[in-house]
Amino acid sequence: MTRASAKPILNKRRAARFAAVQALYQIEQLGEQPDAVCREFVEHRLGRLFEMVESDEPSPAVDREWFEIVVKGASAAQDRLDAELALCLAEGWTLIRCGYLLRACLRAGAFELAERTDVPVKVVINEYVELAHLFFDASEPAFVNAVLDRVAPQLRPTATVA
Repeated sequence: MTRASAKPILNKRRAARFAAVQALYQIEQLGEQPDAVCREFVEHRLGRLFEMVESDEPSPAVDREWFEIVVKGASAAQDRLDAELALCLAEGWTLIRCGYLLRACLRAGAFELAERTDVPVKVVINEYVELAHLFFDASEPAFVNAVLDRVAPQLRPTATVA
């Protein structure tokens, strides 16, 4: 699920977001329950999260609490988040067309914009753009930036992006 050529620079929270995107992908693709997927990740996957990423660095610690907040929160709010995200896509685009992994990244970012007002809008957008660089080679990071930038005023109307 990750680009082999990426060299991650991850703190505990970014590592949690990285894992959360993967968990959201799994939940949607396999139709699994968020609690079960969170449990699987905590028990079996978080410690070796970056095995597939070529790096001389050891896997970073993961903020497990943040991981579960994002996974469970984005899952619970999926219908509301998807409706807001869909309004911010360019003409001719749908969330289905985005694919599982890109949807997972957008949903996680949208959840943080909507519910985690303790994290500045600019930080949320930057974090998910950086994560998109770990998952994708092409234009997806710019796509994530554009969509989250457009949806931010709808999800957090009192905040400024700049």
